[in-house]
Amino acid sequence: MSSRKSDRAEWGSLTRKGASYVEGRQEPSRYEKPPRPEKPGVDPRLRAEAKEAIERGNKNSRGPKPNKRSKLPKVPLNLADPAEALRKALGGADGDKALIKLERASQSFANERFEDARKSLKSIAAKAPDVAEVRELHGLTLYRMGKWKQAAAELEAFRDLSGTTEQHPVLADCYRAMQRWADVDELWDELKQSSPNADLVTEGRIVAAGALSDQGDRKGAIALLEQGWKQPKKAKPHHLARAYALADLYEQAGKAARARELFGWLVRQDKTFGDVTKRLDALR
Repeated sequence: MSSRKSDRAEWGSLTRKGASYVEGRQEPSRYEKPPRPEKPGVDPRLRAEAKEAIERGNKNSRGPKPNKRSKLPKVPLNLADPAEALRKALGGADGDKALIKLERASQSFANERFEDARKSLKSIAAKAPDVAEVRELHGLTLYRMGKWKQAAAELEAFRDLSGTTEQHPVLADCYRAMQRWADVDELWDELKQSSPNADLVTEGRIVAAGALSDQGDRKGAIALLEQGWKQPKKAKPHHLARAYALADLYEQAGKAARARELFGWLVRQDKTFGDVTKRLDALR
């Protein structure tokens, strides 16, 4: 791979478009169940009390303890070029063949042919498990296929091999899908401490807020997205993603005026961002 850094940046960009709220959602999140029609004659107070009881139960059900992880180094590890790493792991000829497979898998991933990418990457990962780029792309491919457990295993390996938080939002989203809330919390804490860049921290924040909402803590989810938030003069994609997530939560929480205001701001920034125009129209 002649442009390793640009290739890997594209992997992350393409993958995180599949994460909840990121880039705006065209359809309901995979974690949300469709609303059930309410039965006539049910006392609204009883319904509210039942909902509160469920939310309290969700907050108390934290699931399994987080995985044991080694502490990340203060600076990311200096990774060898994947061509060199594959030749070292497999030998010259086999390493070159594996590199061609990796390049094809990268192209398949970019074109959203995830099954093709998975087939190429599975054999390379088994033969060269210490090549970070292989484990990373394999994990991202499995994530896009909805194979949360397998994706998490590959991205945990990438974390250890690279010493970075670069794929923490995707990894946390895998654990969110599996309702492993303690892992989501731990990865969010680790990402905050490293503070790699605004884009990545925002993606992690959105996933962490989504996990809180999944557990019935919508108030906490809103607070997390509101923390330090202000409408920038010149909005970047991560500002739009965060605003969308926050507006969506406002609407879910019955805060229609706040949701309308924020969706309106989004439309003024970029009316093609996700489904913001439809969301705003529905609130008018």
